[in-house]
Amino acid sequence: MASGDIAHHLVNWSIGEGFWTFNLDTIVMGWVMAAILVITAMVVGARLQASVPSGMQNWLEGVVDFIDDLVQGSFPVKDPLIAPVAITVFLWILLMNSLDVIPAYLPGMIAHWFGITEFRITPTVNLNTTLGVAIAIFLLMVATNLRVKGFSYFKTYLTHPFGIWLAPMNIIMSLIEEITKPLSLGLRLFGNMFAGELVFLLLAMLPWWGELVMGEVWSLFESLIIILQAFIFTVLTVVYLGMANMQDH
Repeated sequence: MASGDIAHHLVNWSIGEGFWTFNLDTIVMGWVMAAILVITAMVVGARLQASVPSGMQNWLEGVVDFIDDLVQGSFPVKDPLIAPVAITVFLWILLMNSLDVIPAYLPGMIAHWFGITEFRITPTVNLNTTLGVAIAIFLLMVATNLRVKGFSYFKTYLTHPFGIWLAPMNIIMSLIEEITKPLSLGLRLFGNMFAGELVFLLLAMLPWWGELVMGEVWSLFESLIIILQAFIFTVLTVVYLGMANMQDH
C-alpha cells in the first residue's frame, strides 16, 4: 500500500463544508453499533434464564456485575443513574473500538462498490465521536451536581481552591479544571485509537508475508488496547459522576 493509499484511508465520507461538515461514515457506524447493543440487550432480556446463564447472557451479566462493583466500590453514594450510564458507555465504546481490527482496506473497497470513495469504519478514530461522548458525560455531570447540590454548586467556583478573597482566580482555576475533564476523556480515547489505526495502515505497506505475520501480532495487541480504552473511559465516567454526587466538592 502506497503512502497515497494511506492518506485515502484516513479520509471520512463527508458532506457539507466547514463547521457544518457531517462525517456520514462515523454517524452510520456509531448508530449501527448502538442498534446492535440495543437489539442484543432486548433479545437477551427476552430470553433470560433463571438457572445458570450461558452464552451472551452470561457475558452481559458479568459486565453488569463488574460495573456495579466498580461503582459501589468507588464512591459511598447511591445514584441509580451511574451504573446504567457506565454500562452503556463501556459496551458502546467497546463495540465501536472493535471495528478497528477490521482490515483498513476492506470497508473502503466495499464502500467503493456503492460509489462511496472514502469510508472510515471506526467511529472512535474520529475526534467528533470521542469528544461528543465526553461532552455528553460532562453535561450529565453538571446536571448531577445541580440535582444534588443545587445552585450552591456554583459557589465552589468562587471559593475553591484559594478562598473567597481570590474569587477571580478561583473562577479561572475551576473552569480550567472542569474543561480538562471532557478534553482528557475525548483526546485520550481518540489518540490511542487513531494511533492503532495508523499502525495497521503502516503494516499494510509491508510485503504480504510481513503484513500477515505482523498484522496478526498487532491485532492481538490492539485487542487489548480496545478493551483498555473502553475501560478507562468508563472508570473516569464513574469517577466524575460519583464526585458529582458527593456533597463535599
